Amino acid sequence: MATVRCLWSVPARPALQLRLKPQFLLSTIQQRNASSKHPKGFEPPTYADLSELRERVQEFTRREIPEKVAAKTDKSNAFPNEMWQKLGEAGFLGMTADEDVGGLAMGYQAHCVVMEEISRASGSIGLSYAAHSQLCVNQLQLNGNPDQKQKFLPGLIAGTSIGALAMSESGAGSDVIGMRTTAKAVDGGYILNGTKMWITNGPEADVVVVYAKTEPDKGSKGITAFIVQKEFEGFSCARKLDKMGMRGSNTGELIFDGVFVPKENVLGEVNRGVKVLMEGLDLERLVLSAGPLGIMQAAMDVTLPFTHQRKQFGTPIAHNQLVQGKLADMYTKLQAARSYTYDTARKIDEMGQIRTQDCAGAIMYAAERATECSLDCIQLLGGMGYVEEMPASRLLRDAKLYEIGAGTTEIRKIVIGRAFNKEYSSYAS
Repeated sequence: MATVRCLWSVPARPALQLRLKPQFLLSTIQQRNASSKHPKGFEPPTYADLSELRERVQEFTRREIPEKVAAKTDKSNAFPNEMWQKLGEAGFLGMTADEDVGGLAMGYQAHCVVMEEISRASGSIGLSYAAHSQLCVNQLQLNGNPDQKQKFLPGLIAGTSIGALAMSESGAGSDVIGMRTTAKAVDGGYILNGTKMWITNGPEADVVVVYAKTEPDKGSKGITAFIVQKEFEGFSCARKLDKMGMRGSNTGELIFDGVFVPKENVLGEVNRGVKVLMEGLDLERLVLSAGPLGIMQAAMDVTLPFTHQRKQFGTPIAHNQLVQGKLADMYTKLQAARSYTYDTARKIDEMGQIRTQDCAGAIMYAAERATECSLDCIQLLGGMGYVEEMPASRLLRDAKLYEIGAGTTEIRKIVIGRAFNKEYSSYAS
């Protein structure tokens, strides 16, 4: 099969021309210059490009992630490791990375398309995919120097090495400043000591972006990001966690026991780790919001055929108005969430406009609606929804993670509120 890479060997498209003056268009919104958020030579994909990409991902998932694989991944709580190279060969692991390191340089709409369709096939494989391609690969793309990109990105994009990001600790989830992992400067590098918790891909990761305090007394201005390699002495995974959902998206507790990290593995600037983190945080929320979209679509994929085949009182239950009401609600929630996510991604790709409140809002809305749609899927399947012969319970267990992971719903609301405070601070004076 031809890979997605060959889809994009076409002449460069002319840049999008905005009819509105930039100062008029952006004068009343919070925005940041996002030119550096895209790879070299980036051109926004067209609707046709994205539609063709979606078809290619669907073709991939039908062949490589059928329901049998998704169910086995959930029941065994083990990621199918052969999937990494298959994803790499298909070109999906470097959606936002430079072409000269193997990436497709397609941007965030395209990344959302791949994330949605993989999550539609398997929520847990989708989550591990995002931790690798967005949290690790995209962080290196955004903040890595040329040597770091050439050293780490080709293997990560090919799927021959696995990536992760380690920020959270048992006592410091959303509270980044509360982390206790330290990095002490020594000759030629730093010594890391501490633990990280709930790290997706942690048990098998070859490359991990790790945040540690280089100057604990300086708070947010004393944190540095490091690239830790699996072979570094003193680095280990203490245990793999047994989770309620997203089973098979291997999650672990990482130990750093006197780990020496050479100075060339500092990602970004020393004591500017929070800047590195924030560089990718909005984009992380955006791409992850496509995960719940895939789960909602999967719920529709299960529910619609079932309600039209299952008969009660001689009539398909889909002819019952109460059932129709639930189906209408599920469909509308999916379409509203999908529109929000892709509109936010389109503005980043085409206008360079990143709105913190929309990146947080997209994942907050999609996550809550995915849980609701999964519950409706179980209800409409009745007794079959409550047994493991159907994927309904897996969809619910997977969906719930998105209200907790990558910042809880409550934190997202605070983020949105703070964005408004910053935007309208001048009104208070």
